[in-house]
Amino acid sequence: MSVDDALAKLAILPYEELGFAKIDHHRALRRGFPEVVFGLGKTAGQVADIVARLASTSERVLVTKVNRECFDAVKGLVPEAEYHPLAQVITINRAKKLPSRPGIMVVSGGTSDIPIAEEAALTAELMGNLVERAYDVGVAGVHRLLDHLPRLRQARVVVAVAGMEGALPSVVSGLVSVPVIAVPTSVGYGASFGGLAALLTMLNSCSAGVSVVNIDNGFGAGYLAALINR
Repeated sequence: MSVDDALAKLAILPYEELGFAKIDHHRALRRGFPEVVFGLGKTAGQVADIVARLASTSERVLVTKVNRECFDAVKGLVPEAEYHPLAQVITINRAKKLPSRPGIMVVSGGTSDIPIAEEAALTAELMGNLVERAYDVGVAGVHRLLDHLPRLRQARVVVAVAGMEGALPSVVSGLVSVPVIAVPTSVGYGASFGGLAALLTMLNSCSAGVSVVNIDNGFGAGYLAALINR
């Protein structure tokens, strides 16, 4: 590149000041993936401005926990942005033609857990992975999970998403020889305490090889699965 182009890129490193946010353009160099935007609590205009700046230097952008209003604002500045309403995620992917690594499988206990499971799956896919899915395979009908056992045993890492009592990751871990990332969700009746019951169950798993992320943190699970698979 020309000297002027190089200086223009260096001018925004290691971060770009927007007043309400500091954009970390160096994140991909340090971590292998650009800064991810947590949309909850930000205005639609703030999300759009942040995404536009990230998209100016990166082929891939991910925004989590956002509504349609935020997406409309982003779409106005970055036309190739895509919205995934079930997961409440915005993605920009200009590297779709790059090959994807197989090895990740995402499973959910119930249909109500699918939004968080999709957040995990979309995160891992954007990070260059081929993701298999098996939803509504919880322990209330464990034969549904066993139908997918051959696929589970071919995975290099499994993300298990569950609310209620959160037993699914322990069952999965007892059947496979690879790391299992447990994701508790806030799905459940009153005594589930917004996912706390599932979280405590997963933290106390008797099956070795289970790692646990925070409640409803599908993004964190998908990111970790991508790192393991890489």
